Amino acid sequence: MSELMDRARHRISVGDYHKMADAGVLSHQDRVELIEGEIVDMAPIGSQHAYVVNQLARLFTLAAGEDCLVSTQNPIRLDDRSEPQPDLALLKPGDYMAHLPGLADILLVVEVASSSIDYDRGVKLDLYARHGIPEVWLLDLTGNELLVCRDPVGGRYLSITRPRAGECIRPLLLPGIAWRLAEGKTWSVPF
Repeated sequence: MSELMDRARHRISVGDYHKMADAGVLSHQDRVELIEGEIVDMAPIGSQHAYVVNQLARLFTLAAGEDCLVSTQNPIRLDDRSEPQPDLALLKPGDYMAHLPGLADILLVVEVASSSIDYDRGVKLDLYARHGIPEVWLLDLTGNELLVCRDPVGGRYLSITRPRAGECIRPLLLPGIAWRLAEGKTWSVPF
């Protein structure tokens, strides 16, 4: 098995990835995303994860109004080798019919994790930092913790905070949205 792990990997481009979907190699039922040229399986979505993502999408949409578009579990294009599908991406208002949102369109990325926390905290957070996503919120449902990651420099977020219960947080690029954390379950509180 280790011999297989040591072999070279063949990376593909976003264009190749889309051609695979067009040819039927990948279907809408395949829960995959393209990360650094590799097709990566995504964790199945459980009921708690789905509920929290739906609630956050509703709350962000109501709070932001016309200030942004809330995109739920849809791809964003970071470069020619990466097209992740964050749980939520708050985007600048615009027409994304002919192209996927790119780096200049992203105001905030939110990842909700339970079984995928190590992957999200490692691979995904590093990917977003390397591409300069200005802010990522990582909501760990298992650990009941929110990480607010800001100031991407040199492939890392220089500021990572863990807001406490009662603390009010605001996205840097959407200061009109405020989220106050409650005791117990950070994800249960409306804006």
